This record gives sequence, structure tokens and C-alpha cells, in this order.
Amino acid sequence: MSTLTPPKPDAVTTTPAHVALRGPVRVLLSLHRKALWAAGALLAIGIGIVVALRVWMASAKELCADGDMTPCGGDYRPSYARTSSELFLSDGGTVLLLLAGLIGVFVAGPLVARELESGTFRLAWAQSVSPAHWLAARLAVPAALAVVGMTVLIAVYRWGLWALRGYPYSHLTTWYDSGIFPGTGPALLGFTLLAVAVGALSAVLVRRTLLSMSLTALALGTVALGLGKRRYELWPSVFRQSAGPVEFSPGDWVVDMGRLTESGRKLYWEDCYDYAADPLQDIDACWRDLGAVAHFSEVHPASHYWPLQLAETGILLALAALAVFAAFRVLRRLHG
Repeated sequence: MSTLTPPKPDAVTTTPAHVALRGPVRVLLSLHRKALWAAGALLAIGIGIVVALRVWMASAKELCADGDMTPCGGDYRPSYARTSSELFLSDGGTVLLLLAGLIGVFVAGPLVARELESGTFRLAWAQSVSPAHWLAARLAVPAALAVVGMTVLIAVYRWGLWALRGYPYSHLTTWYDSGIFPGTGPALLGFTLLAVAVGALSAVLVRRTLLSMSLTALALGTVALGLGKRRYELWPSVFRQSAGPVEFSPGDWVVDMGRLTESGRKLYWEDCYDYAADPLQDIDACWRDLGAVAHFSEVHPASHYWPLQLAETGILLALAALAVFAAFRVLRRLHG
């Protein structure tokens, strides 16, 4: 066979796409090696803390740890390891939200705004890298790495919470708690992507490092607080009523409760505030005077966990998509 004969198609070797990184991505990873190492260290620390808490709980003996309170009576005492672990894990979701916000602040500052402020972006654009590709790399790389890291932390955090199931008097780690719920499901991934998108949008809008970082932190904090306050409205609650006090299951999230009149009007303790504030007054007499005939409650049972998670995730992803679209529009208007 002649040396000029081209090789057969099946003999041609191609470099896998995941090996051959594109130029902007490779440069980005090289420039921010220290940030990658710091992120890896935070990931390892988070995993290590949860593992240490589980080992600590497993090594501590607890009276009636299987939840059978009959032989314990009033002598039940939880172990210090378990109560301490509950205290730490009860705010794990908040910590993960802060980590996601930190990623957005990093994207807003060192990753995008610093280059726009210093003018170093012109070097990349002069090397056949379009502004759109330049920004896409600064969105895709942190988004992909952050989603992978946060997925690992969600799994580890859920594993840590799972160790507390079955213990009696474990009231600090309810699934709907504002310090837990955001860190146990896909809503955290949605918030992470929103953080990256908002960081990029703030950077191309402001083009000042510190100002864009502050704007990103303010926007993400507003979203997190807003969702935390109105989360119970993201999915319809279950309405319950009975002649006597409504009974609740251990996993019920009670969002509203009070009394009902025959016409269906809802009454609340504020309607009998003077009676409730004075222990010598009969508050039941006040309810009767107002025409109360039944009790009611509106709850989210434990089965609403996934609907609430998915609804919140959808909102966050929609906001992230809008932020990404706006960032590219602003970049195109400013730089073509």
C-alpha cells in the first residue's frame, strides 16, 4: 500500500470531547487553579463534618435509642452526641445555600467582572474567541463543577440526616425547616445555577468587581429569603377540620389553624386576643360567642416534600434562564 494512501475511516483516531477541552475552558481552569483547590477543600471539609457526626453518634450509647419509651418512662436522656449532631445538621441547608451564593459572588467578581474592569478580556477576544463564547465558558465551567459538587453535598447531608430517623424527641430536624429543606433536594441545584447566572449578569451590567459581587449577594439573598417566607404557598396545602382539635402526624407541616363557624368563616386566636392574654378568662367562651363550631388546620404532610421541592426548583431554573438570557443580551449590546 502506498504511503500516500489515506487511512481507512475506522482507523482514524479521534480525541474524546471530554479530553480535548476548548481553549477558553482550558485557560479558565488554568487561571483559577487556586479557587478550584479551595472549592475541593470545602467539599472535603463538608463531607468530613457529616461523617464525623455520624461516627460520633454511632459510638455514643443512648437510653432506648430504638424509640421504645415504655421501659424508660421519665428517665429518658438523649446522648450529647445526638443532640449536638441535631443542632449542627439543623442549619445544614442554610450553609449549603451560603456556599451556592459564594459561587455566584465568585462568578460575579474574579471570574467575569475583574476581566471586564481590567480589560484583559480583549486578549481573549483578539484570539478568535467571540464575546458569546467567552461568556459561555465562564458560565458553563462554574455551573458544571458547582452542580457536581452540590450534588455530592446533598447526598452526604441527606445521609447525615437519615441517621437521626427513629430517635425519640428528635424535633430539630423536621423536613420542612427553613434550615434543612433547601439543602436536601434539587432546589439547591436550581439555586446554584441561579447564583452563577445572576453573578454573570451582575458582572456584565456593572463591570466593577466589588460592586457586582455586592449586587449578586443582595439579589441572591433576596431570592432565598423570599422563597423561605412563601415556600408553603408553592403547593396547595391539605385542609382538615374536626369537631375537636385536629390531630397531626409527626411529619405534618402546620401552616394555618384555628376555628370555623357554621358559615365556614375562619377564626384565629387574634379574634380572642383579650381572652388569650388573660389566663383568668375562658377563651372557649369567646369562641362560642363568635359562633365557632369546629376546628380546622391547613397542613403540608410529608408527602408534599417532593412537590414543594420541584415547584421551587422550577422557579429557580426559570429565573436562572432569564438571567442567562439577559446577560448575553447585555454583552451583545455593549460589545457586539
